[in-house]
Amino acid sequence: MSTSVAPATPGAAGGPHVPDEPGTADSDSGRPVAVARTVTWKELATSRAALVAYAFIFPYVAFFVAFRILPALYGVLLSFGDVSLSGKFRLVGTENFARLISDDVFWHSLRVTGIYAVLAIPLSVVLSLLMAQLCNRTMRGMSFYRSLFFLPVVTSPVISGIIFVWLFSGGGPIDELLSTAGLELGSWLQNKHLVLPALALVAAWGSFGYNMLILLAGMLAIPTDYYEAAELDGAGAWHRFRYITMPLLKPALFFVLVLETVKSFQAFDMIYVMTGGGPARGSYTLTFMVFDQGFGYFEFGYASAVGVVLLVITLILSLIQRRLVGRNDT
Repeated sequence: MSTSVAPATPGAAGGPHVPDEPGTADSDSGRPVAVARTVTWKELATSRAALVAYAFIFPYVAFFVAFRILPALYGVLLSFGDVSLSGKFRLVGTENFARLISDDVFWHSLRVTGIYAVLAIPLSVVLSLLMAQLCNRTMRGMSFYRSLFFLPVVTSPVISGIIFVWLFSGGGPIDELLSTAGLELGSWLQNKHLVLPALALVAAWGSFGYNMLILLAGMLAIPTDYYEAAELDGAGAWHRFRYITMPLLKPALFFVLVLETVKSFQAFDMIYVMTGGGPARGSYTLTFMVFDQGFGYFEFGYASAVGVVLLVITLILSLIQRRLVGRNDT
């Protein structure tokens, strides 16, 4: 005794019904087989679900355009002009950029920013990667340790800066600890050769918790079958990390690199609190020059030109990182 099962029709399972289009005949029974119509992008974009999504994302998009995109475009416009204190705008063309080329302070700020970025970016990324690998295990109390490592991210930069000013001061805890080892370095923040390493350490301390969570999420997304197969083949912990974790962690690592690059080239609050650009302009970065020229000398057009150059440098470095780290070889 045989039973026949009716063929399923679109929409029978509760999904949206799509009108059928005439298709070809079935070779066995000779009956025509209906072919489901493909939904176009225009229909998806104007569907009810899409309209609800637009309503939810509109406030964020509006705020982003109003407080991010428009000020950035206005800053680019200011870089080609001069603005007086009364708000009168005068177009000067590329005069501000020509002035940058002959400004020794700009080149000094660019060099300081480059040195700070070279110190801060690898230190923060390596520390975040090590902490993520350390937290990527199951043990009692691991959730507490992850939350503890995230505390520097939610700590106020001003409060952190004041604390680290005391830590790096002459006669402070770090100086006393190094003195026991025979190193008399004095205040790190008053030494133009040590101020940038000190600021890089503070930056790494303040950002490794957030980067650790991003890298940890990437590690947890890697299937455990890869590690089990590699362990059965005799691969040690280092080989599993090098040939499994690192290649599959490229998207998260690329995001962290870009994030740290932008933060390093835009570092200001911690530098302002701890050093004020000193000593002897030893921590006078490009962002500090933008602040100094704009709000110290009221050269808003010239300060905007420095900001545009900083934007171009950051964009070029991000594209290079995308080329070297962010591409997917698979």
